[in-house]
Amino acid sequence: MPSIPRVKKAVIPAAGLGTRFLPATKSMPKEMLPIVDTPTIHFIVEEAIKSGIEDILIITNSNKHSMENYFDINFELEQRLKESGKKELADEVHQIASLANVFYVRQKEPKGLGHAILCAKSFIGDEPFAVLLGDDLVVSETKPALRQLISAYEDKKTTILGVQKVKHEEVYKYGIVDPSKEVLPTDANFKIVDFVEKPKVEDAPSDYAVLGRYILTPDIFEKLERTKPGINGEIQLTDAIRMQMKERSLYACKFTGERYDIGDKFGYIKATIDFALKRADLSYKVRDYLKHVI
Repeated sequence: MPSIPRVKKAVIPAAGLGTRFLPATKSMPKEMLPIVDTPTIHFIVEEAIKSGIEDILIITNSNKHSMENYFDINFELEQRLKESGKKELADEVHQIASLANVFYVRQKEPKGLGHAILCAKSFIGDEPFAVLLGDDLVVSETKPALRQLISAYEDKKTTILGVQKVKHEEVYKYGIVDPSKEVLPTDANFKIVDFVEKPKVEDAPSDYAVLGRYILTPDIFEKLERTKPGINGEIQLTDAIRMQMKERSLYACKFTGERYDIGDKFGYIKATIDFALKRADLSYKVRDYLKHVI
């Protein structure tokens, strides 16, 4: 029996305008906003690498040069750090460029997530691939969230949507899946029969939200090409996934890990505090300050 293609490539859509973080994002990509001292995009790329991804395509726009520069070598900076006796820091900066094979393509018009994924068609070819959204940062002490989805794909051999349970009153913020049966706490993966984008609270088929992690099969491109633009002329990935659902079974993977909504201001602040509390050089000072202000 032939083996299924391995998931080796990932796509990170990062062409959004970041309007929720204006005015900062007027001159800085939201993906470059730091969690303490490390850009969010760094953590997303790191998760992909730890999950076994070899090649990463970042979908950008014309205003995101700083993100491309971040994953490149900066000889001048490294030399100045070495001359200042900061060799350890110079090595750390150099290591960033060695994280992965990172490629870029521009989404020339803001036509939605589906259109952004479609921009990756030539890069992906006829392979299954991962999608990681930069607004969802997941910290797992065991297996990375994306690796959990890849394991589910290797078992089910079909499109996998990464989900976690959210508060029922907040389902209107997310894409919500409709399970084919009652989901038990022990069910790591379950079949889905529908996928509804931002439903009304009273209409939500479950509390399982798709949270920025996907494994997609390459037929998604043909579906995206047939997807008609919706509100604001955007092509929705949700619509293409629903087309796949009509042809075969799709599954959700209940991934484990602490998830932060970096696209939300409170989620961003929470992540910054939590990451600082885990650092030996900052935890004591941050704890002491929090006790003082609270």
